[in-house]
Amino acid sequence: MLPPLPCAQLSRCRVLSRLFLLLLLCAALAPLRLAAVTLDELLNDPHMTPKRFANHFTDFRFDSDPFFDVINPNQFLAQQAGDCIDYAALADYVLKHHGYHTRLIRVEMAGKNVGHAICYVDDERVYLDYNNRRYFFNLTRSKPRIREIATKVAASLRANWTIAQEFTFSYDDYLKRAVHTVVKVRPAHLDPDAKRDP
Repeated sequence: MLPPLPCAQLSRCRVLSRLFLLLLLCAALAPLRLAAVTLDELLNDPHMTPKRFANHFTDFRFDSDPFFDVINPNQFLAQQAGDCIDYAALADYVLKHHGYHTRLIRVEMAGKNVGHAICYVDDERVYLDYNNRRYFFNLTRSKPRIREIATKVAASLRANWTIAQEFTFSYDDYLKRAVHTVVKVRPAHLDPDAKRDP
């Protein structure tokens, strides 16, 4: 027969066994996904804010569609997977519907053959970035000029940017239209949005 355990060891064993059971329960529930939010729910939410919008996407996966630059918003929401342009375009669409002044910005990175799209919300001076969807702080503060936004986006990717562009997108025709283009090596006072409020 084994000698009885001292009280301190016994309580530690109880804590560890409870922790182990909790981990097993979490592992069992992890594959269960909550039902995806729908476009109608996003559009009809009377309390929609940029933060509230971003909170719906914490469990979304990254998946880039090889055939479409921007996928249908219902498909994006149902499959809970997409990329930065899918997220930015939907944020722009939903938040504009709720009266926010939003802008789509695409930043091209030097030497990476990659760009990144975000949705900037002028009213809040923040942008929504698909790469930040899993974080508690899923909105990034930034001044409103394209150059300032591009610098922050590039820094978050540990990259250097070359060109940044404000553009519009419509789900009606799935076309992106350039509004302003900023080239990093040009003097900032020549930027098309140089007169924008700081």
